[in-house]
Amino acid sequence: MSINGTVLANDFRAQWRAIREDALAAVTRVGESGWLVLGSEVATFEAEVAAFHGLPYCVGTANGLDALEIALRCTGVGPGDVVLTTPLTAFATTLAILRVGARPAFVDVDPSGLLDLDLVEKAIGERSDVRALVPVHLYGHAMDVARLTSLATRTGVRIIEDCAQAIGARHDGQPVGRASAAAITSFYPTKNLGALGDAGAIFTSDPAIRTRATILRDYGQSAKYVHDELGMNSRLDELHAAVLRSAMLPRLASFTTRRREIANAYLAGLNNDAIRPLPVPTGSESVWHLFPVQIATDRDRFLAYLKAAGIAAGVHYPVLTSAQRALDGAGALQLTPLSRARDLAQTEVSLPIHPFLTRDEIDHVIETCNGYLR
Repeated sequence: MSINGTVLANDFRAQWRAIREDALAAVTRVGESGWLVLGSEVATFEAEVAAFHGLPYCVGTANGLDALEIALRCTGVGPGDVVLTTPLTAFATTLAILRVGARPAFVDVDPSGLLDLDLVEKAIGERSDVRALVPVHLYGHAMDVARLTSLATRTGVRIIEDCAQAIGARHDGQPVGRASAAAITSFYPTKNLGALGDAGAIFTSDPAIRTRATILRDYGQSAKYVHDELGMNSRLDELHAAVLRSAMLPRLASFTTRRREIANAYLAGLNNDAIRPLPVPTGSESVWHLFPVQIATDRDRFLAYLKAAGIAAGVHYPVLTSAQRALDGAGALQLTPLSRARDLAQTEVSLPIHPFLTRDEIDHVIETCNGYLR
């Protein structure tokens, strides 16, 4: 087991042991450079992670929320615009829409927990005021990139993909982030490509979006002390960029392979009608940021059972974004019944999945789950 005999949801101590030498070298490199903000480390990391995505441009930001707000602004989304999105996600997705003055409009999810594109197309066909769509590649699964691309071409709706949980995921061979005018990710520590703190990024193939995003993240400056518009202070730090570039990005492929091995072990080993893994979307080459299952009985009882067995588990997400009190009076719209999303909010549990799980820990999770209520 890990700390105090517990199978951890994320093992940052094991991660540090793996990356320590490269991370400390990156810190030393930045310290000795004498340049701490928006220097060569940020520029080099932006180029390398953009190449990983297969896109020409990346703009680093302080976090994923700011990245999404900036991407929305860069794609022309603003006050009063209706933006379709999912109610089953971290609140930051909706918060970014609200921060640009737009109105989030919720439609239900499909059986995998991802935004239901049939419902999206229907909503766009019925409403002339839909300006944009923010799909979330949830759990590390990839939505249908080709269909998203076609939707944008046919309808003119701007798509801004939230790839915070799905860096490296593909759908029928097409990487996430390719269907949109701009895509974003988060480098929050729990993410598959995580920093040692908050960080995020915008990806695009449009040089105009890249230029404006670079300005918006730095107070709206087009040059030193020249402010063309109201921006924000959302710069990716040199230290975070250096650690991401030297310690994290080179390990992303092997970490992703390990996540897939663990997911396959769970899929093959779990054998309990009370614990049902969510279906993987057809065509998705998932990177397994999370391993979500639905619990047929009392979820709190199951979580207590896991805790007693020394297994840390999570819940994503127990309260739908559409039901959060922060949306009271915000003009949010519910365009369809949210029955699937609500069911998942009430029954989902995320089993431990991270690159440092041992075979014994994986077996312990499987055996414990299979013994539930038996």
